[in-house]
Amino acid sequence: MSQRTLNHSVILLLITIFIVSVNMRPAITSIGPMLDIIRDDLSLTNAQVSLLTALPVFCMGLFASMAPVLNRRLGLNRSMYLMLFAIGFMTMLRGFYSNYALLIISAIFIGIAIAIMGPLLSAMIKQNFPERSTSVIGVYSFGMGVGSSLGAGLTAIFFESTESYSFSLGIWAVLTIVGILFWKLSMKGNIRVRQQETVITEQRKTGAVSPWRQKKAWLHLLFFGLQASSFFCIITWIVPVVTDAGMSLVQASMLLSLMMTIQIVLNLLFPLLYERFPKRKFWLFLFLTMGLIAIALLGSGISTLMWASAFFMAIPLAGLFPIALLFPLDATETAEDTNTWTAMMQTGGYLIAGFLPLLIALLYDWTSNHHYTLLILAGLFVAMIGLTFLIGERETKVE
Repeated sequence: MSQRTLNHSVILLLITIFIVSVNMRPAITSIGPMLDIIRDDLSLTNAQVSLLTALPVFCMGLFASMAPVLNRRLGLNRSMYLMLFAIGFMTMLRGFYSNYALLIISAIFIGIAIAIMGPLLSAMIKQNFPERSTSVIGVYSFGMGVGSSLGAGLTAIFFESTESYSFSLGIWAVLTIVGILFWKLSMKGNIRVRQQETVITEQRKTGAVSPWRQKKAWLHLLFFGLQASSFFCIITWIVPVVTDAGMSLVQASMLLSLMMTIQIVLNLLFPLLYERFPKRKFWLFLFLTMGLIAIALLGSGISTLMWASAFFMAIPLAGLFPIALLFPLDATETAEDTNTWTAMMQTGGYLIAGFLPLLIALLYDWTSNHHYTLLILAGLFVAMIGLTFLIGERETKVE
């Protein structure tokens, strides 16, 4: 294969990683702006409607461990086709049927599909870009940021134009068609994440310890769970929080769109900075401090300060996820190990993340007060600061 052909293949693969990762968020983040609309139309409680974002996240935790199994049984190629189809089909159904049972069923299947895609993409990046994993993880997280932003920012605009929340939720199925086409272009044959037999055999001989039995892996899991909790709590509840403080739905959606637009830019910038300045603790303390400032501004109830909070909150939303994805890459040597560590981290982490938005909903049903929402968010950032001390810096491997 010529160098030019190789470069084209690499570029196509990077574009595919981006487009596939875009598909991993709109079906979840599109619910947040429609939360109150769906609740009122279907006569639901806040707890019931919040299940539409909590259940996919729970499933992302429960089924992440299926990724290595499917890779061995079906291969990466077939697994990704199946998961993209599941997201597209279930999202499309939302556009035709506006009932709670369908929304719940679609949320479950979408969560399962995302759960399996995440570890497989991380392992594929480790395998195909071993020297540039940090930058390519940036492409992955950038794509998820774009997907999150599109779902969170445009759904309310679609609703304002059509007055149909079913259409506003179902339109995102179009993205999966693009994802499947690009996957077909860039992937040939029954591709698997390689099982590096010599390394694995040697590990078995030396009695390698499962990540489930390693303290560092558990710290990674807990941190991932808290950062994912902060993301889904913010995406789900920031519109209700600011509308409760006096903003209109359109203003609140614009604030969310502004926050997500800033996040998109930072999603691309931060991983490049991580490669140049690889001190993980510095970045984590910076992001978490910005998050606490944003929560204080939101809690002020002052319109100007709430708008300013969009900038400060975009910083941790953009920065925490790619760093968390890098933890398993830093700790492992092979793509198979990365797959296993990532699956463990996301299994436990997303189970934690599914619980917190539901807790906020229950508290709001009981108290009709979003002060508790902001206190929970602040608690998440403070807890992550504590975990940063325990995790420490990445280990430098001696060749």
